[in-house]
Amino acid sequence: MRIISVNIGRVRPNEWKEGVGFTGIDKRPVPGPVAVRPAGPKPSGEVGLEGDRVGDIEHHGGTDQAVYAYSRDDYDHFERLLGRDFHEGAFGENLTVTGHDLGRARTGERWAGPDGLVLEVTSPRIPCNTFRGWIAEKGWLKTFTAEARPGAYLKVVSPGTVSEDAELEVVDRPDHDITIERMFRAGMGDRALAMELLDSPHLGDDHREFLERRYDL
Repeated sequence: MRIISVNIGRVRPNEWKEGVGFTGIDKRPVPGPVAVRPAGPKPSGEVGLEGDRVGDIEHHGGTDQAVYAYSRDDYDHFERLLGRDFHEGAFGENLTVTGHDLGRARTGERWAGPDGLVLEVTSPRIPCNTFRGWIAEKGWLKTFTAEARPGAYLKVVSPGTVSEDAELEVVDRPDHDITIERMFRAGMGDRALAMELLDSPHLGDDHREFLERRYDL
């Protein structure tokens, strides 16, 4: 897997979510290398990449959402579907990557990168009002949900750096079937699948809590 772009958020007012003063969804490419470090638990507001920010600290950032990765291949899919262009960072991801199907990535899967970096897959991105407003596409949340290409959140197991064209190697792929795509579908309305995933010890804490709230368990 190769990093096409490393993206850091530009702080801007959040006009789409009441009670949240700013958002870091406006991610722009930076040359790097950028330091990556473990983030503290929510609601610390800590994130993995040096210089990045989140505004809604209740729902974003923290240990299990320290880094967000999205695939250039999935961008290409949405470009064909919608007839518009998406630049790297447009979905608010820190790492735009190619060469790995993020929908099939498994929770607990580990990626190794430069300078001792180790990242671990935790959960999919769940779309919010800020994301809908930022993309400004009619019916966007419905479309994003139906296509089930959410990208992957990661926690930082060991610090390191990231930069454009750096390689990430999948060094550990657990033997279970809890993938990013299945977790996303469970979180977006498939109750039967959610009940199946909640029975597994491999589901991350953040996503487990989300599913329990989602289905009032």
